[in-house]
Amino acid sequence: MADVFDKKKRSQIMSKIRGKNTSPEKLLQAILRGLGFKTERHRSNLPGSPDVILPTQKAVLFTNGCFWHGHKNCPRAALPTTNRSFWKQKIEGNKRRDERQKRQLRKMGWKVLTFWTCKHITNKIVLSRLRRSGLRTPRH
Repeated sequence: MADVFDKKKRSQIMSKIRGKNTSPEKLLQAILRGLGFKTERHRSNLPGSPDVILPTQKAVLFTNGCFWHGHKNCPRAALPTTNRSFWKQKIEGNKRRDERQKRQLRKMGWKVLTFWTCKHITNKIVLSRLRRSGLRTPRH
């Protein structure tokens, strides 16, 4: 499908997209705090500057936008029809960087969880992911 915006308008829209302090990050942190976790955000001394850190659990959490991080089989991750080779290279580079950073974090002893923005972040989803990863909530 062709872009509904001209190049100038599309550029303006894309320039407003931010990588930190997004609504999904804030929501995830609020849910975790509500569950009793002590949280930190964007520690630059960790690979990838994780969105949310659970220091006492030695776990890091990322909230990934489906388009920017190439969420497999997600309609939100579809490449634009214009400048396709640029976007494919950009997204593939992001995915390689993400995997490299996750490997580094795991080598450092951190558990790594990724939440995708297409999967609306709710208490139920967060609790399920924490349990599957072996993390315990502070309040039982």
